[in-house]
Amino acid sequence: MKLDLDPTLVVRARELAARAGRPVVDLARAHTTVSVERAVLRLAGVAGADPDGIPWVNRLVDAVRADVGLGHGVAVPVFDALLREGIDDVTLLAQKASAGSVRFRVPEKQAGPRRAARKHVQAGLRRIDRRRAERERLVKRHGDAPRRPWIYLIVATGDIFEDIPQAQAAARAGADVIAVIRSTGQSLLDYVPEGATREGFAGTYATQENFRLMRAALDESSRELGRYVRLTNYASGLCMPEMAVLAGLERLDMMLNDSMYGILFRDINPIRTFVDQRFSRQVHARAGIVINTGEDNYLTTADAVEAAHTVTVSQLLNEYFAHEAGLADWQLGLGHAFEINPDLPESFRLELAHALLARELFPDAPLKWMPPTRHMTGDVFRGNLLDGFFNLVGAMTGQGILLVGMMTEAVVTPWLSDRDIALQNVRYVLGAAGGLHEDFVPAPGGFIQRRAHEVLASSIELLERIEAEGLLAAIADGTFGIMKRPADRGKGLDGVAKHEADYYNPAIS
Repeated sequence: MKLDLDPTLVVRARELAARAGRPVVDLARAHTTVSVERAVLRLAGVAGADPDGIPWVNRLVDAVRADVGLGHGVAVPVFDALLREGIDDVTLLAQKASAGSVRFRVPEKQAGPRRAARKHVQAGLRRIDRRRAERERLVKRHGDAPRRPWIYLIVATGDIFEDIPQAQAAARAGADVIAVIRSTGQSLLDYVPEGATREGFAGTYATQENFRLMRAALDESSRELGRYVRLTNYASGLCMPEMAVLAGLERLDMMLNDSMYGILFRDINPIRTFVDQRFSRQVHARAGIVINTGEDNYLTTADAVEAAHTVTVSQLLNEYFAHEAGLADWQLGLGHAFEINPDLPESFRLELAHALLARELFPDAPLKWMPPTRHMTGDVFRGNLLDGFFNLVGAMTGQGILLVGMMTEAVVTPWLSDRDIALQNVRYVLGAAGGLHEDFVPAPGGFIQRRAHEVLASSIELLERIEAEGLLAAIADGTFGIMKRPADRGKGLDGVAKHEADYYNPAIS
């Protein structure tokens, strides 16, 4: 190991993360949310929306909730009603419930409704299994990206039909992963919009149809280029579980899915978030999707040197939550970023220390390396140079996923020409120094090793405090990203319900 980390300290850090995270997992196991229940019904086949654009799955869950609450789960009340109505179409039942012609109950005898619910939901899960197998076949047929890190590039026009040619052009220019940024504010919508969308705000709405259209377009690019091009979107916000299901059904390859991002940066209730993220990660695990976590965002609000240990702590917590939900190490795109003030003396060496620490703590995880944003000033020449140094750190420390930095960050939404220049920068650095991580070894006892040891020690101190006080209390105190988010506040809390003794969810039971 290049940093000569004390293995007993590494084990200690993981043990503390597990102890800090376990009460939150217990809390998640004992609760459900409106989005978890909607995700179950999407797996069972509910689709479409009413004339006002409200998804039928929302209408159905709201009707069940009004009659019997959420604590039993919606599966038994819904399939009990389906059997009583003598129909086999869950969407039709949703339409009837919306019209007020169906009432729901929790029957004393549940074997029949549970059997019917399991049959319908398992059909959805088998479809996700088929899409995962399809991905594996296509990677074998077309080949994978020829190198690591994978080059990850964002498109976001607001119009899916404009996003598609931009994404295909980016793939031809060397991008391995295309991320379609969501429209601003979608994470706070407690429903998933329907259909193909042609307008958004600083991004494109995440819908099942948009997922399908972009995946089909990148499959065309994969055939053309002779390598499988991956697709990314967002499983975050108030509809995290539903986004995970839709991603699995439409064969997305990566999803943004952080355990705390929605809490800190969208003021979504912590309990709602942890319940939703656990279910969504169980779906991602089954679908073979790589998650991307959001630690880079902490460094846009907190100082990247002073708060470096909070990134490491969050990575360790994200790893624990991911493993508990069934994700493997190869699915953990743990985030971190090149966000140290470039005017700080030895800033580049500090970046190397932080990036190499993440690489050595999580040797089997791909890691997602994020470019500078906070200290981009609008000087595009300086910005392009900073992005080059960012790319070099990625090469020197063996990062797995490299998000392409834009020299026009903080100026404009990138033009196609900006992306071309940014991709040239990445290709040059990776072509000239892509194997440098094999040769780069910090001096024993030198600046980089000392800084990495310091960050690890601070991480352990913080984890000890979190374990003693509780993770929810630490979040409330502003430990991460300096945002204070109490567990009894935030958006979406009214959509959380404690499990009753007979709670049933056929997707995880």
